[in-house]
Amino acid sequence: MLAATALLWLFPAWSALREALKVDGLGNFVSLFSNPLGGIPIWRTYLNSVLNGIVHTAVVLGVSLPAGYAFGKLRFRGRETLFYATILFLAIPGTAILVPLYHVTQELGLFNTHLGIGLPEAALTVPFGVLLMRNYADNVPDTLLEAAVVDGAGHLQTFTRIFVPIARPAIVNLFVMCFMWSLQDFLWPTVFNTHPEMTTAAQAVATFHNALSASPVDSARYSASLVLLALPAVLLVVFGQRFITSGLTSGAIKD
Repeated sequence: MLAATALLWLFPAWSALREALKVDGLGNFVSLFSNPLGGIPIWRTYLNSVLNGIVHTAVVLGVSLPAGYAFGKLRFRGRETLFYATILFLAIPGTAILVPLYHVTQELGLFNTHLGIGLPEAALTVPFGVLLMRNYADNVPDTLLEAAVVDGAGHLQTFTRIFVPIARPAIVNLFVMCFMWSLQDFLWPTVFNTHPEMTTAAQAVATFHNALSASPVDSARYSASLVLLALPAVLLVVFGQRFITSGLTSGAIKD
């Protein structure tokens, strides 16, 4: 069943690679860097996606990591109520807050900036990040943190020197998923980008399609662009698969 499903999902990738090599072979890939499509260098779309991903990932990790530790290991009044209120935002789709975010971004002057795209992406990802890190924090033995307290460590030292190193699998998992989601995001860059030089890899698919004709040569170049634009997300999943699996399953079983 898994093999059949894998073949089904790999067919579009194999089809795009076959079409890209049908005319001019590897020259189609080289031409994408030497002759920009629609006036947009493909390396620029990579750079824009990476910068958006950095903003997105930094905000999510900066909020989710301490929040997950606090919800999982600290005892304070209203902890569970606040946690479930945070998780409730997972049920809100991005399109439901599109208009308010548009006006907020406009008022802050963040159109055509990486902050203007990364912050809305992070706002939608933070509840998931808090849930993931709280589940991992629940799986960390309390005895480790108690030993640090006995040795005179405060909450900040316990968090930075004990919890963060232990939570590395969950951190890498969240990092990979945030970056992958940012690379594949089409909605927010389309709404908040109006300059061609801010085009991301996900947007470039439509841009390149409009810039090419239906000739065999252009079809091969377009297929080559699809392969190149999908490559970063594929590499992220391949190299981060071990951490994705361990991070998602952490906290699933309680002793």
